[in-house]
Amino acid sequence: MAVFQRARNSEQREARRQAILGAAAAMLAEMPVAEVTLNELSRRAGLAKSNVLRYFESREAVLLELLDAAWQDWLAQLDADLQAAVDAAASASGRSGQLAAALAASLASRPMLCDLISAQAAVLERNVSPQVATQYKRTSIAAVTALGLLVLGCVPELGEQDAIRLAGVTVMMTGALWPHTQPSAAMLAAYAAEPDLAAMRLDFRTTLGEVLEVMTEGLLARSSR
Repeated sequence: MAVFQRARNSEQREARRQAILGAAAAMLAEMPVAEVTLNELSRRAGLAKSNVLRYFESREAVLLELLDAAWQDWLAQLDADLQAAVDAAASASGRSGQLAAALAASLASRPMLCDLISAQAAVLERNVSPQVATQYKRTSIAAVTALGLLVLGCVPELGEQDAIRLAGVTVMMTGALWPHTQPSAAMLAAYAAEPDLAAMRLDFRTTLGEVLEVMTEGLLARSSR
């Protein structure tokens, strides 16, 4: 375990913050959000628990900041992903299907982001101060708006309001679907023992793509009326 000296300037303090965030990201590559503890995070960051709390007020505050960073990283890549996947010459309906499939594929390739999104409302927002909550919600609104603008670039027929609405639905459906598509060892054993139960097993990428395509087509149909 690394031994840190007390941070004495802004650069050292930022280095401590990044060490904590890096340790949290490494843990999430190995385990779900529910298994990340402050004690283990402190140990991996090479800091006492009390020192971690100098930089972040709680485990949840660490994970909210990590969620924001993961979201920004995703948006930076998503722009290129959508440009490659969506054919500007296709019909609005065709582009909506391509958009839905590309969003689902891009999110499926980022399990840490999906896991954090699924824990956001029920866990991560429950043990933070109003100040941290306010800051996170402001960055979250900006991030969803940025996603909406990428959506709008692919299917301008939606209009800005519905494009942002679709972005919000993307986040909510990711959070809802992710836990249901990560079965426990017991559930996997049940599916293997009784194949008829496998109909209840959902594939995240496929299901999210279908939901987003139906939602996009519905918004297009409504706007055309």
